[in-house]
Amino acid sequence: MIVKSKLLKKISDGYPNFFKKDLNKFFNIFLNEIKEALKRGERVELRDFGMWSVTIQKPRISRNPKTGEKVHTNKKIKIRFKMAKEFFKKLNNEK
Repeated sequence: MIVKSKLLKKISDGYPNFFKKDLNKFFNIFLNEIKEALKRGERVELRDFGMWSVTIQKPRISRNPKTGEKVHTNKKIKIRFKMAKEFFKKLNNEK
């Protein structure tokens, strides 16, 4: 698993001319812009990496699997990620 701090460390190692605090600020802005675009219902696409989009699951009546009791489930907003073909090929060592 990679966490934000490890990712920032790799970026700072690759770009030693930038201050770590500036890279951290840039990375926070980058992630915040993705988050805000998804909140607005927009699609976010990073070429050769993937695409995030928002889907809305309608409210419905579902069942509690333990008791069988009917339960009202509210509307849910889900984030969907679709990997780019180029990224998929790199992960699977295809040409």
